Amino acid sequence: MSGLSNYWDGSDGIGRAVALLLLAMSVSAWVLILWKGWLLRRARADVARAVPAFWDAETTEAGRERLARLDRERLLLPLFDAAAARPAPGSIEGNGAPESQLTRRLRDALHRALAHLRYGQVVLASVGSTAPFVGLFGTVWGIYHALVGIAAAGSITIDKVSGPIGEALVMTAAGIAVAVPAVLAYNLYGQWIAAIEAELEGYAQDLREMTLGR
Repeated sequence: MSGLSNYWDGSDGIGRAVALLLLAMSVSAWVLILWKGWLLRRARADVARAVPAFWDAETTEAGRERLARLDRERLLLPLFDAAAARPAPGSIEGNGAPESQLTRRLRDALHRALAHLRYGQVVLASVGSTAPFVGLFGTVWGIYHALVGIAAAGSITIDKVSGPIGEALVMTAAGIAVAVPAVLAYNLYGQWIAAIEAELEGYAQDLREMTLGR
């Protein structure tokens, strides 16, 4: 913390802007990490409970009631409603083949569910990939600013050079510290989303076969 404090006190507007940008990236990344971790854990648990509960129901109406109760993130229920929906007569959709209509409705519902699960992944990827370079820029600018100050003082010694440059290097460490949690969370959450996506695709396929088999 002392290095960041000394960097802030001895830096100019650009250096401070870089420090604030890293702070904003860190805060946004951690907010997403905590929120998405909670959301995806809940979604995984809901899908694991709701799908078997639906197929164990005696009627489709009872199955829908179970989905409405267990599917808190509304990932499965829109798929069921899409399978049960009927297009308006006389519309382009209504004039198409029933199999094509059903496939399109299920595909659209699945895409909306996946968009909900993937929300924030781009931010985590962006923070993870750019934060080290932002920190490196802060280090380069801090070293430049420190050398200009030392040159203006008229004398150069190891003590005068090592202190400011060491403080500037803190920005590189800060950039890495911001990036690492974002990268780890992005990779972990990507695996969780892929597992949930496989469950949703399987459920959508089963719904399609059940609907067409009536």
